[in-house]
Amino acid sequence: MKILLVGDVTGSPGRLVLAQVIARLRRELGMEFVVANGENAAAGRGITLKLAEEFFAAGVDVITMGDHVWDQKEMVAGIERAPRIIRPANFAPGCPGQGIVTVDSPHGPVTVMQFIGRVFLKPNDCPFRTADALLQQPGLGRIKLVDFHAEATSEKIVFGRYLDGRVSAVVGTHTHVQTADEVLLPGGTAYVTDLGMTGVTDSAIGRELAPVTQTFVSGMPAKFDMAKGDPVLHGVIVEVDPQTGRSRKIKRIREGMTGPAKTVYG
Repeated sequence: MKILLVGDVTGSPGRLVLAQVIARLRRELGMEFVVANGENAAAGRGITLKLAEEFFAAGVDVITMGDHVWDQKEMVAGIERAPRIIRPANFAPGCPGQGIVTVDSPHGPVTVMQFIGRVFLKPNDCPFRTADALLQQPGLGRIKLVDFHAEATSEKIVFGRYLDGRVSAVVGTHTHVQTADEVLLPGGTAYVTDLGMTGVTDSAIGRELAPVTQTFVSGMPAKFDMAKGDPVLHGVIVEVDPQTGRSRKIKRIREGMTGPAKTVYG
């Protein structure tokens, strides 16, 4: 089973390239399941139910979120009406929404889970113990996909190894910079520290460079507008054996509107 996992979709440029690339990869490569991180879809600040419908119409099966999940106030109540949008499972008990969902696919049920890290982020419950608990739930799919939304690379690496052999893939999100450490772990889990960003790469993680540069140089605040330019989708394609749930292959991708993206710098 071929699965596409997409890094943080940022603003309208990210949504545009997402729709085009998914359609092309489904047609050309027979992609069968898509998970995309949507926590920056609404101009970098969360997602709305209307934008989520754009994701689903484009061919996304599950939307994961992160620390910006409540930026759009409608989502506090709205996330309960959209079970295929999940937020970190290790948020405090009583938070709206869920951190796990199981969705039908051509090869049987697929379970998607999300967790958030604790290093350099706001305090949350332990992602390791929360993952242990969720993996004990009945009715999970043989294929299990994990989005670990975290800042520290060390925390992501350890979390991936911790879940090796128990899930099909662990992919990192949040930093908007794709890492080059994709690997099949010994237990059959596909892993990458960060999927990267789906948006305008000639930017400061999706924002216009000039105001961000001004803030770094002067220390003064500025308005960080969404960058304009050619958007690129970053992510990975994972091939999973649906009978065992073990991954067979992981490949990083960097796709523009019409095909593999050219290098922006150099």
